[in-house]
Amino acid sequence: MKNHSAIGMIEMNSIAKGYAVGDAMLKAANIDILFNRTICPGKFMVMVAGDVAAVESAMEAGLELGSETIVDDLVIPNVHSSVFSAISGTRVIENTAALGIIETFSVASIIEACDAAVKSANVELIDIHLAMAIGGKGYATLTGDVAAVTAAVDAAVNCIKHKGILVEKVVIPQPREEILRDKV
Repeated sequence: MKNHSAIGMIEMNSIAKGYAVGDAMLKAANIDILFNRTICPGKFMVMVAGDVAAVESAMEAGLELGSETIVDDLVIPNVHSSVFSAISGTRVIENTAALGIIETFSVASIIEACDAAVKSANVELIDIHLAMAIGGKGYATLTGDVAAVTAAVDAAVNCIKHKGILVEKVVIPQPREEILRDKV
């Protein structure tokens, strides 16, 4: 993945409008689309990355066109680089002193929360799960020592609490390794 300094995202309740918004964003600025897809439950997400000015221009175009269909949105200039690898699911963590989990009702909010978490404490993002097969919610897992994970989870919650979309937050000290693996 390219080295991007900013991320922007628009979450909409219309699939048709979502495609139009993605197209308008691409035409408005030199950005890369990370996601342009349907998400549960019947929503649409456009996530873009690029330099700060380009992402802001693309978002302006998308927000104007999407207006009444927008559920949530975000722009993070200077996004922490680990957010990109956690979104793509390319992180593998073998051992952890503590596991933090943050769960929100929107995709945009979980990304904002994760950026705040990794900027506030010495933690590693493991994964950011975006809406698919979980009812349109977002959740993230992170690791580090207990104090750092607790501080990071608290920072994440403080970043998004004004939106009223936090589902739950958990810190698990010394989680069993089986808990870190996906189960089928």
